[in-house]
Amino acid sequence: MADSETKTAEHQRQVLIAMDESHHSDDAFDYYMKHVHRPDDHVVILYVPEYHNVIQSPMVMTDVAVVSDMMHEETERIKGVVSRLSKKLKNIGGSVKSIGGNPGEVIVKTSKDIGAAVIILGSRGMGTIRRTLLGSVSDYVMHHSHIPVLVCKHPDVHKHHGHKGSDPDHKH
Repeated sequence: MADSETKTAEHQRQVLIAMDESHHSDDAFDYYMKHVHRPDDHVVILYVPEYHNVIQSPMVMTDVAVVSDMMHEETERIKGVVSRLSKKLKNIGGSVKSIGGNPGEVIVKTSKDIGAAVIILGSRGMGTIRRTLLGSVSDYVMHHSHIPVLVCKHPDVHKHHGHKGSDPDHKH
């Protein structure tokens, strides 16, 4: 029986969905479920946490107790995010991985580690200047991934950037 389970697992399509705490990643998950999901897929949701409070605090270098408290708060926040993401897999199975590091690099490495067939992620729809200056996780993943990458844009992303084609009532 173990051999048949192994063979089944080997033939499942591994799907990596990179998610954060934004509605953009929720939209990407919803798009996957509606348009891409197959019943035999094995979904791995990857969450790469950012330690906002600890990194941005001026107290980091001066008070060990403050840093310890902040780390505890961040750990609890991350546990909450992982719990929320786990609930998304309730009816389809799969797993959630939380791995620290540079998001783009972690996504690409994890896709290789799990043998993913595709990477799915949301796009925050940054403006051209901001994306040029800061780069974006989706740009990094698209340029460094060895497998197909599906970047899902939020339906309203063009409205926020003033593109003419985003208004359904706009006459061309």
